[in-house]
Amino acid sequence: MKTISDYRLEIESAIQGLEFPDGKYSSLYEPIRYSLTAGGKRLRPVLTLMGADAFGSNAEEATDAAIGIEIFHNFTLVHDDVMDKSDMRRGRPTVHSKYDENAAILSGDTMLTVASQMISRVADDKLRKVTDTFNDVAIKVYEGQRLDMDFENASEISPESYIEMIVGKTGSLLGGSVKIGAIIGGASEKDADLIYEFGVMTGVAFQIQDDWLDTFGDPATFGKPIGGDINNNKKTYLYISALAQGGQHAEALKSAFEIPSGEMRIKTVTRLYEKAGIGEICKKAVSQYSSKALKALNATSLSEDKKEIFRQFAEKLIGRKK
Repeated sequence: MKTISDYRLEIESAIQGLEFPDGKYSSLYEPIRYSLTAGGKRLRPVLTLMGADAFGSNAEEATDAAIGIEIFHNFTLVHDDVMDKSDMRRGRPTVHSKYDENAAILSGDTMLTVASQMISRVADDKLRKVTDTFNDVAIKVYEGQRLDMDFENASEISPESYIEMIVGKTGSLLGGSVKIGAIIGGASEKDADLIYEFGVMTGVAFQIQDDWLDTFGDPATFGKPIGGDINNNKKTYLYISALAQGGQHAEALKSAFEIPSGEMRIKTVTRLYEKAGIGEICKKAVSQYSSKALKALNATSLSEDKKEIFRQFAEKLIGRKK
């Protein structure tokens, strides 16, 4: 039986084998190569292959769709970095920093089209369901990004609104990735919807855990400096949950974010989070959404041995230190 590492190796090999035009179009395709070779966990395409295998297909039948999902994910990162004016990703310059914004926008647009082409390379009897799922998920991702952008200027954001945002921006793509694999594998509509729910809820738990790690994680294992969200004024689950408590906690936190970016702001905000018990709030939320993910998985018709790899995936993703 294949492991998660086996699937990841298959994805890396397929990405390395991608060929893009050179010559007069090299300036269009070079940023795409650069983006796709930046590393990453390859979570989404791995889920696509896992979904196909679990529901009866050979994972090779889902490889093109899986790579399309990964290209789409990287397209969103390229454009997000332009919108967020981010200079670094995965330890190296973002596409718009290395090239320029026009290159990032145009190459990103090309990635979206290439992704759509690859995702449509499925058997004719699965094509409509696969493309409908992909298009629905893409819209949810854009809606989530719009909410995230709107939150930047919002004075009040409820934890429920934040969850809605990450369901769209993060959860839906994880859910869609595994659902597309399941459809290719021949899953029933009920099973496809349940495995989608598994992916979405896993994605929500993953994002809350990621927010927590950015403040309380170990920089040696997290892979990037701690406190980046605090210095960048990101309205994370920690921040929103603390404000929702109201009173002195909320006022003190607002004042702390007026401190200039740097170690003093990070230390002050972190202490306020600790006093407000935000770590425990995050832990409970991660547990809550993890339980929802496993409940959906357990409701599928998959045998126990086929469910196990999805449990391992969720445990590894949500219990991670980096």
